[in-house]
Amino acid sequence: MADKFNERIAELLKEKEMTQRELATRVGVTDAAMSHYIKGDRVPRAAVMVQIANVLETSPDYLMYGNPSDSKTEIDQAVRLIARNSEQLSHEDKMRIMDILLGDK
Repeated sequence: MADKFNERIAELLKEKEMTQRELATRVGVTDAAMSHYIKGDRVPRAAVMVQIANVLETSPDYLMYGNPSDSKTEIDQAVRLIARNSEQLSHEDKMRIMDILLGDK
């Protein structure tokens, strides 16, 4: 499913001249968690995936599957990620999603 996910993150970090630690801080995860994502040991939850994509200025679809970004694909992917993980989202995550959708960053 997430074939080369970790390689795409590493490639984008290099392009953006960003450290793994900086990405972890901006995404709001521990350095250890980000290390696991980049090593390919783990795939992040949907909300974290979206945050990583936002920080790296790409789409979750690109990170997961290598598909080039287009807004329809991004929206469809975001809907699938949220639907698939809705029971695991905290109230805070749900409120963040609502704020984003309503434009209340």
